[in-house]
Amino acid sequence: MLLRTLIPCLFLASAVYAQQGDRPGEVQNQPAFPIPPAPVLSADEALKTFKLAPGFKIQLVASEPLVQDPVAIAFDPDGRLWVVEMRGYMPNVDGSGEGEQKGRIVILEDTDGDGKMDKSTVFADDLFLPRAIALVRGGALVAESPKLWFLRDTNGDGKADERIEVAKDYGNRNSPEHDANGLLWGLDNWIYSANFTTRYRSLEEDWKKGPTAFRGQWGISQDDFGRLFFNANEDQLRCDLVPSAYLYRNPNYRTPMGINFQAIKEQSVWPVRVNPGVNRGYRPGQLRTNGTLATFTAACSPLVYRGNNFPAEFHGNVFVCEPAGNLVHRDILEEKDGVINAKRAYENSEFLASSDERFRPVNLSVGPDGALYVVDMYRGVLQHRIFVTSYLRQQILSRGLEKPVDKGRIYRVAHEGTPLDAKPHLAKASSTELVQYLSHANAWYRETAQRLLVERNDASVASELKKLATNATNPVTRVHALWTLDGIGQLDEQTLLAQLKCQYPKVRATAIRLMEPLFKSEDRAEVLTRLSEAVTNDKDADVQIQLALTLGEVADPVAEQEMLEIAKQSSGIPLVREALISGLVVHELEFTEKLLADKSWEQKQPGREEMLRSLAQCVFTEGKTKRIEQLLGLVAKQNETFAWRQLALLDGMTTSAPAKGKGKSVVRVKRIKFAAEPAALAALSKSGDAKLRDRVEKLAELITWPGQPGYEPDPPVVPLTEAQLVLFNSGKTLFEGTCAQCHQPHGLGQEGLAPPLVDSEWVLGPDKRLARIALNGVHGPLNVKGRKYEMDMPAFGSAFTDDQVAAILTYIRRSWDHSASAVTPDTVKAVRTETAKREEAWSESELLKVR
Repeated sequence: MLLRTLIPCLFLASAVYAQQGDRPGEVQNQPAFPIPPAPVLSADEALKTFKLAPGFKIQLVASEPLVQDPVAIAFDPDGRLWVVEMRGYMPNVDGSGEGEQKGRIVILEDTDGDGKMDKSTVFADDLFLPRAIALVRGGALVAESPKLWFLRDTNGDGKADERIEVAKDYGNRNSPEHDANGLLWGLDNWIYSANFTTRYRSLEEDWKKGPTAFRGQWGISQDDFGRLFFNANEDQLRCDLVPSAYLYRNPNYRTPMGINFQAIKEQSVWPVRVNPGVNRGYRPGQLRTNGTLATFTAACSPLVYRGNNFPAEFHGNVFVCEPAGNLVHRDILEEKDGVINAKRAYENSEFLASSDERFRPVNLSVGPDGALYVVDMYRGVLQHRIFVTSYLRQQILSRGLEKPVDKGRIYRVAHEGTPLDAKPHLAKASSTELVQYLSHANAWYRETAQRLLVERNDASVASELKKLATNATNPVTRVHALWTLDGIGQLDEQTLLAQLKCQYPKVRATAIRLMEPLFKSEDRAEVLTRLSEAVTNDKDADVQIQLALTLGEVADPVAEQEMLEIAKQSSGIPLVREALISGLVVHELEFTEKLLADKSWEQKQPGREEMLRSLAQCVFTEGKTKRIEQLLGLVAKQNETFAWRQLALLDGMTTSAPAKGKGKSVVRVKRIKFAAEPAALAALSKSGDAKLRDRVEKLAELITWPGQPGYEPDPPVVPLTEAQLVLFNSGKTLFEGTCAQCHQPHGLGQEGLAPPLVDSEWVLGPDKRLARIALNGVHGPLNVKGRKYEMDMPAFGSAFTDDQVAAILTYIRRSWDHSASAVTPDTVKAVRTETAKREEAWSESELLKVR
């Protein structure tokens, strides 16, 4: 599902040849409807092409030559606008010369106060396709894949004269559409990216990094409580309902809903002009009969609006860029029991749309004035060469869309009835003044103030922050104060315990989360007791979810007992169930036993069947025969009164069967081998309940034992040599730090994101084929265990050495009961040399030729 039309470009071979994006058997008919011209418009002319929601106005902030090829922006503490210019991006239709380092970071200023930028200073140049920026420590983090740089001006001339390498594996250069970007300073003081699985934290003069979930493709945003939002091409909005680290704790739990959650299924868009220049415009359903784009195809850069210029009903809305449709979409969010769902704001129209085909909104930001800023890359070509079709090539060449490529605009969208806030001056504000800005109505001020306070690490304002955390009337302010205290290392137990009595549920939940470090202290038991006493009667969903997540971090019998109480009271809330199970790794069976022994769980109530199903699925996915037999014994012991519990547990085990349907994850396909037929299974197969027998028959298809029809003993496994074992162990570490964020630690994949590795023919097939996938990536459609996946995997050749690639591949070929041969660094080196000139991802048909 990775984005095929993001900040795209076009790199085409001779027109007489089929394009890399062509699919076998597809008929690519050109449109029959009239297509109006798409002339290059001046910035002033372009302003006349916009159709905007009632009550709003759009203003030009900057345009070429002051800015060219903008793809991302950031406002500094004094309101200067920093712009990432992806200059050099496809200078001609064939892309020759694209490798030249022409990208820049420029700082724009409005020196006369008229609302338009009139001064541009080149902060950094000679960059290769820079793609993201985050302002930190008086300088800037800049993404220039595969490097992440910290750039700083130390002499005051506005130009970066200090360059520090923060990371050398920040994405890769193989595909501009599948590369790390975003660089969002989160509420928790970590910097997050889209399309990447590492987060960063600024520690005075050092940088700390840690693993995180893979999120979206281009652009990342957060709401007032730090929940992350992202998207990708045909999928306009997803989010993490809870911090992803929690739900990755349990490798036996199949893909939970709390991460990578699809907030809206409806994907229609309503452009104001025909859109024949989309990559697969020939496909039925891609365009309406009138020629307009029907559904998202290049969704990117979601932004949760938290400014103070728009009317109150816009606060917390999400705006989404659709550059292929020349529009900006608006969604309204609704929340219940911690679950966020979105709905489109307008029936058959958009918040902002242009009749200019070259209007390409690729990023959004809220400024210090409270307005919405739109980054327009302004160009005709949108699609990257790897996926371009013959249809699109003809559209581009026949209508002259390939030139020019040196334009760019930045617009401001403001409400007509609300004045803009004045220019900020935060760089030299005192720490006490910054504390007050944590109460500002515009999130830009709150986030900038929090960042500056954390960077200063000024303990002198700790008491002021604690007062704000305790007395502020706005829950958002309290949450900012708590995270700022955490960022400067001044958060204490007394302050947190006081927040557990706060009237606002999300503040109480935040306090519970921030108490987790206290459970590592010597008085852990006392802290746990005080926490339990404080929240005993707190039934709010936010509190119950976070309490369940936090208790899963505490290895203590008292914590597990509290989790049992939560399961009794709140199992009807899906995220509570997930939170509990995420913290029960290798204890799911024991937890199930205790639930079934509790008389309060004898009656069927909402959520209880789902809870038992998930627990049983975890036990079965773990694959330990003794524990599975124990679970079957529990099923067999249930009397007829509790048939609902029997069916739920058996359903949980049989969900480990291959899921049917396009793109679904597979939990386990290899049969689990028992020494003999489980006695409980034999007993259950004789039940008089037809529904029960049906489940038993399904389960019998997933396990095997000597004497069972079709039983085949395992072939002898060639043990790894000492050198191969070193590779395996190294591969495990590398896999868990990168690949596991998409494929998950258990290798079972993630619906809508990554197919399973367990028992995959691609993993267990020829090592040279697998090495090609790792080095160059693969694009869909790809069949895995009989299922078609319309997904793309980015290349990792530039991110890893031959030894590292060999280590990862050896690990996945020998984990999860796999017994394939190890992969040697020499094999990877040979494949890398053989494919050195290849820049595009592999197709399935190409890979199948490799033996």
